[in-house]
Amino acid sequence: MTALLTYLQFHALFVVPVLVGLAVTTPYRLAGRRTVLTATALLAGLALVYTTPWDNYLIERGVWWYGEGTVLVRGRSAPLGEYLFFVFQPFLVGLWLARFRIDTTPSLRTPASVRAVGLAAATIVGAAGLLLLDRPSGLYLGSLLAWGAPILAIQWTFGWQFLVRERRTVAVGTLVPTLYLWLIDSVALSLDIWSLSDRYTVGLAIPLLKLPIEEAVFFLLTSLFVVQGIVLYVWVVDRWA
Repeated sequence: MTALLTYLQFHALFVVPVLVGLAVTTPYRLAGRRTVLTATALLAGLALVYTTPWDNYLIERGVWWYGEGTVLVRGRSAPLGEYLFFVFQPFLVGLWLARFRIDTTPSLRTPASVRAVGLAAATIVGAAGLLLLDRPSGLYLGSLLAWGAPILAIQWTFGWQFLVRERRTVAVGTLVPTLYLWLIDSVALSLDIWSLSDRYTVGLAIPLLKLPIEEAVFFLLTSLFVVQGIVLYVWVVDRWA
């Protein structure tokens, strides 16, 4: 069955207008416009490089696929729309986050014992992912957690105490974009723009949205990466300045 929208039309309807709206209306309270946009652009570039191999691998394994007529251009196995998502999401999250303030006065110096707590927490996430990979139904969620653990390890080892201190900004900055991404992802799934394999997913879903738990965790985790990355970047830049 041919889907009602292509992947690029999906972006044009649900992603690009929000980005434009945020770009026009965002007050840069988090830090200066240049600092926020620099941090966001760096994270978007890293997201593109880091996510591409993992994303293509899962497509090639058949974890998800795209509806007939939804993909016009591919790079390896992933469609152009997928690569655009890797860039659009950091800017969507970053422009939203820029509305909120943080206190950058705490020192960057942190005892090794404190940093070890962040590393241990990220290690637990990665270990959970590896355990899920023992069965086919855990492929998507397990690989997602294992893929995300190194990023969490870097961010949490460096500054988990500061992130906890700024937990309100981190929470609001993460959850609002995540909820919107959950909503539009559920729309895309209902329109067959992309579909998930029953074999490689655990079968749990977010109530009401009927959104597979793997998709929910993906957007929560990636939005958190962006928020934590920008918050830590602003903290470091301000302290060094």
